[in-house]
Amino acid sequence: MTTRNWKIAVVGAGIGGLTLALALRQHGIDVELYEQAPELREVGAAVALSANATRFYDRIGLRSQFDEVCFSISTLIYRDGRDGRVIGRHSGEPDYEGQFGACYWGIHRADLQAILSRAVGMEHIHLGKRVSDLKDNGNEVVLEFDDGSSARADLVIGGDGARSVVRRWMLGYDDALYSGCSGFRGIVPPEMLDLLPDPEAIQFWIGPGAHLLHYPIGNGDQNFLLVERSPSPWPVREWVTGAEQGEQLQRFADWHPAVVQMISAVPTSQRWALFHRPPLGRWTRGRVTLLGDAAHALVPHHGQGANQSIEDAVVLAAQLAEKGPARFEQALEDYEHLRRGRTRKVQFASISTADVLHLPDGPAADLRNARFADREEMMNHLGWIHDFDPATQIPSERQGGTWL
Repeated sequence: MTTRNWKIAVVGAGIGGLTLALALRQHGIDVELYEQAPELREVGAAVALSANATRFYDRIGLRSQFDEVCFSISTLIYRDGRDGRVIGRHSGEPDYEGQFGACYWGIHRADLQAILSRAVGMEHIHLGKRVSDLKDNGNEVVLEFDDGSSARADLVIGGDGARSVVRRWMLGYDDALYSGCSGFRGIVPPEMLDLLPDPEAIQFWIGPGAHLLHYPIGNGDQNFLLVERSPSPWPVREWVTGAEQGEQLQRFADWHPAVVQMISAVPTSQRWALFHRPPLGRWTRGRVTLLGDAAHALVPHHGQGANQSIEDAVVLAAQLAEKGPARFEQALEDYEHLRRGRTRKVQFASISTADVLHLPDGPAADLRNARFADREEMMNHLGWIHDFDPATQIPSERQGGTWL
């Protein structure tokens, strides 16, 4: 068997799955994607793509399409959520792209999905295909779908997100973990935010037990995620629950007017529980492996969920192309070796970031603020993530770190 007639099936046509299809095509390998939704639609409002991911899209010639719909962000600001004072302000030298070698983009998920699906080609994306079972007989995998149809593949990649059917099949149970935080999200047009300082920056407004993250996308709209500590365990089975209008203001009514204006500018009807998944010792079972949130679902406090999925895709494509069908087992083993340690560190850094952002007033918060203000500390905190190039670099055991 050659790579030309190698049958690879990707479960899920989200950011990770679509990027894997594009990365494999760079090596002359086409794949088929099976998406449970009847149409491609965004899940979540927007996404921030950092240099460790955007450099891949630049390399394959998609930069101009992204430039049309993205907001290029160069400044990170931490503020006290109550009085609005700046705790730390950081830009790259001379800007973010100059510092890390690629852009930091704020983009609506619908725009991102449109770019990627056009590049892949809808003829390779099969919609309305929810996996009901997988059968690996050692020589091939049979995917069975809810609609009664099936597909056969030499290799299956589970890129079906944080609530992955493929991961559940692999483990035999659901291992989702509630992070202790929940939140509200929304997109607000700039004309409704006349109180907002520095609208071109990504900003964290922080306070005891809560924070607001927002950044500009596309035409200057602000995408926000309002996070607060919530009851643990999460009291309902669903990850998303209904919220009463104005519920988001209960903890934030006395915060800075710009915060109150943003979070009350659009109707809020849902509260999102922030779940993650524990790191796995193996991502692979036979001819099936995992990618992105299916392998390592993250909480969003580092903004790395989509970015780590893109890194996975670049590395997995390179390993499959190098080893080929005859050595697929070695390719999957090397893929895991290159990705498990780094994603585990990013997972831990993401979880621990909430603990740091939500510190109560006192000496620990004062120390945190001093570190947020220090450029060298900030570069140490972010550089090992944003400066990484999955296509050319091997993660170092010395890379990684948190504020704790």
